[in-house]
Amino acid sequence: MKAVFLLSLLLVLSWGILPAQAFDAVTVEEIVVSGNFKTKNDLILREILLSPGNVVSGNTLQDLVEESRELLINTGLFNQVSVAWENTAPGRVRLLVDVREMWYVFPVPVLDLADRNFNIWWVEHRRSLDRITYGLDFTHQNFSGRNDKLSLGFKLGYSQKFEISYRRPYLNASKTLGINAKFQLQRNRELNYRTFENKQSFYRRESDDFVYEQLRIYSIFTYRSKWRSFHDFAFFYNRDLVDDIVIRQLNPDFFPTTLPLYRYFSLSYAYRLDHRDIRSYPMRGFLLTAELKKDGLGIYGDRDALTLRPRYEQYFTLHPKWSIAGMLSGKYSFIRKPQPYNDNRAIGFREDFMRGYEYYLVDGLDMFLWKTSLRREIIQRNWYLGKWMPLQSLRTMPMKCYLSLNQDLGYVNDPFSGINNDFSGRLLWGRGLGLDMVFFYDKVFRIEYSFNHLMENGLFLRFSSGI
Repeated sequence: MKAVFLLSLLLVLSWGILPAQAFDAVTVEEIVVSGNFKTKNDLILREILLSPGNVVSGNTLQDLVEESRELLINTGLFNQVSVAWENTAPGRVRLLVDVREMWYVFPVPVLDLADRNFNIWWVEHRRSLDRITYGLDFTHQNFSGRNDKLSLGFKLGYSQKFEISYRRPYLNASKTLGINAKFQLQRNRELNYRTFENKQSFYRRESDDFVYEQLRIYSIFTYRSKWRSFHDFAFFYNRDLVDDIVIRQLNPDFFPTTLPLYRYFSLSYAYRLDHRDIRSYPMRGFLLTAELKKDGLGIYGDRDALTLRPRYEQYFTLHPKWSIAGMLSGKYSFIRKPQPYNDNRAIGFREDFMRGYEYYLVDGLDMFLWKTSLRREIIQRNWYLGKWMPLQSLRTMPMKCYLSLNQDLGYVNDPFSGINNDFSGRLLWGRGLGLDMVFFYDKVFRIEYSFNHLMENGLFLRFSSGI
């Protein structure tokens, strides 16, 4: 009897420490969320791949828990996320979700560069302070505790900009529908009016008056069918006004009309399937996106374009400290006729850049871009900032550093304006070495030494999360 009693006592005591994998199947009894003060519980539970009552294989429980943690990190709401479980009885577990919220209100001063990247401003424009835009951005992330975002901003200096936007990812009870709306008005004292020898040419009045004005209004409706699948339906209104000397003398093809006023509506559909672990600097998984956009709906007759932009990224972990990142992207124009200058972009803007070509721009109707990086982690640690950081939520700063070996290939088809830009119609090749630094999971700073096909080389800085 004593032996039976001791055995029974041992089994009872072991319920709370036996790993879930000890059972062929486990039942999720409940999910306990802690650490959230602003964020609603139901939003956090939306990112968890398990629900109370689910029966799953004990061998896959850890994978689902880790993937749920990644989804919570990718919301951008938390500095730290922990998702674990404990046994409450044989074959029954309780999930424990603990988060540390970020600071959500950011009324911060802003200094922006007028140029496409930091390197152009530093080298070609010799760090000119005249090319800086300054102002104030007020952002309230997680405005109502549902990961919605309200932004107000104004900027002065090189250009003037006023914008207001609101994004709410969940409108309905099942949390599948969202909306993003924005109003933006911008006026520039200097205008990039053409591309010559793959460099930007600029026009500026001697009086320093504004020469270009842009108005953008759009609404995007999002349908999130599953955890990692998104459908975006967007409607845009675009209005541009330019100094008439640009149309009359500098570049008659800047607009599709002979008037300095240019207006059109746009419709687009975009699909995104995101299986990356950490979006800002992934180590494994993939991202598939595709956008089909129709510019010009026949209302004004100023624009007529139909463009497809596919993109695929893949990430592999070769070893705990070694990984590979690869990306394929493209652009194809179904309507084969000249497009307005600002709407004929290919390589050189935003995500479609090539390492080693930071000083160049390649325009065209069609584009192909392939980028790869072999990365090796060299530093991983948490920095405790202590009293130097007044915000409690930011006092612990996770940081990782990677060495990278980079190689990019690109090709642009520019049948109408490529005569003065010989980078179109040929294979472009960029390569080099880099040092990538990742702070707080989503802040990425890169130092890269790169070459292009002309064997030009240099040290370049980038503040972006893309490959």
